[in-house]
Amino acid sequence: MLNKEIQKTPLLIVISAPSGTGKTTLCDNLCLNSSSACRAITCTTRSPRADELDGKDYYFLNENEFLARVQNDEFLENAVVHGCHYGVLKSEVLSRLAEGKDVLLNIDVQGAASVKKRSKGNLILRSSLLTVFLCPPSLKELENRLRGRGDNSEKDINRRLAIAEKEISQKFLFDHSIISSTREADLEAMKKVIQTARDSLNKQ
Repeated sequence: MLNKEIQKTPLLIVISAPSGTGKTTLCDNLCLNSSSACRAITCTTRSPRADELDGKDYYFLNENEFLARVQNDEFLENAVVHGCHYGVLKSEVLSRLAEGKDVLLNIDVQGAASVKKRSKGNLILRSSLLTVFLCPPSLKELENRLRGRGDNSEKDINRRLAIAEKEISQKFLFDHSIISSTREADLEAMKKVIQTARDSLNKQ
């Protein structure tokens, strides 16, 4: 059961990590372990799949609608992936925070930098923001994890490792970094980071 103190201090939690480190699993576990945690619904210009619902899985926009929102500075972060636009609206995050929800953003280092920059103009976003970098124990361990998946080519593994090395060099830009271990250990470490941030916010 969540106490009132926790409900009064929702956080915007940005989690970044090199591909294969386990940030998606960590976000899944955070949502499963806390009724106050949720993911922000992302806007996209790609076509919905058969089992996807607008407003539940994504907000589906046409390209003109998406670009108009970019022009109006409505996104907290946005990017082009495989030719389609994706982005998280500031209004979406603010709405969830107003409900007392912790909002999770599973994004890359560049996206995290965008969130930090675009949050500065809004007191609620700026004060609730918590950025966390999930770091692999070593590049060798990350390589082992990528190979263990069995669905990456040698070229793809080398590309991901090169990107990971660059991302790890930027971990100092985050509020906290966690060395990834087991799923359970990662979750417990993340809970401690969140509680520390919440306690700090309560003192302000």
